[in-house]
Amino acid sequence: MWCRPRAVSTALMRSFGNRPDTVVADEPLYAFYLARSGKQHPGREQILASQPTDWRVVIGDLANRPLPPGKSVFFAKHMAHHLLPEVDAGALRPFRHAYLIRDPEDLLASYAKVRATPDEDDLGIRQQAEIFEAFGGPVIDSGDLLAAPAGMLRALCSALGLPFTPAMLSWPPGPRETDGVWGPHWYEHVWRSTGFGQVSQRSRPLPPHLAELARRCRPFDERLRAYRLRPAAGSGGPTQRRGADRAPDL
Repeated sequence: MWCRPRAVSTALMRSFGNRPDTVVADEPLYAFYLARSGKQHPGREQILASQPTDWRVVIGDLANRPLPPGKSVFFAKHMAHHLLPEVDAGALRPFRHAYLIRDPEDLLASYAKVRATPDEDDLGIRQQAEIFEAFGGPVIDSGDLLAAPAGMLRALCSALGLPFTPAMLSWPPGPRETDGVWGPHWYEHVWRSTGFGQVSQRSRPLPPHLAELARRCRPFDERLRAYRLRPAAGSGGPTQRRGADRAPDL
């Protein structure tokens, strides 16, 4: 699952982690990203010590890690901006890919609360579009997920060839062993949660200095948004505009 920041990605990881058949991995490329980018994030040294910093080792582990008895699904939550250009896209071919999006203006208005001057490479929107171009896969919008959790999760599971289970709609509060070591810095709200929250409205206007960045991101967002799943109704399957796994021309 290739995610943008500030898009309920950790709640979605909780949802999959509560399935009885699923193992989850939390941002396995984070240490690689920090090591190669030099970014100064909270808990940087702890993160670097907790994960391999060679993308080849990370992807090899994701592709070859044996699942425990009784488990048949391996769900990896990725921040799309962690996929730096040096990663060989061919190494990603064995996986199924899906995408969690959020409107760029809403994303940036929220992001500005924690970092005032992000750049395009921090947001993962362009990177998501590039991955989608290469591999396709289902797209879900965080606003749709919050508005209709059951319908969106049914649609996503159907698109991925998985059975839906109501266990995905709620989970016990608190941290998990599968949470990254950065959890204490970022996951306080999720640790208090027991399910998907209400639809969040933009809590403040988009700062004027970020309007141009939102404008540059909009074309990449629209190319993914045109393919997003709609909530499944009743026993019917999902709907997705223009086709399920076929990526648009970028």
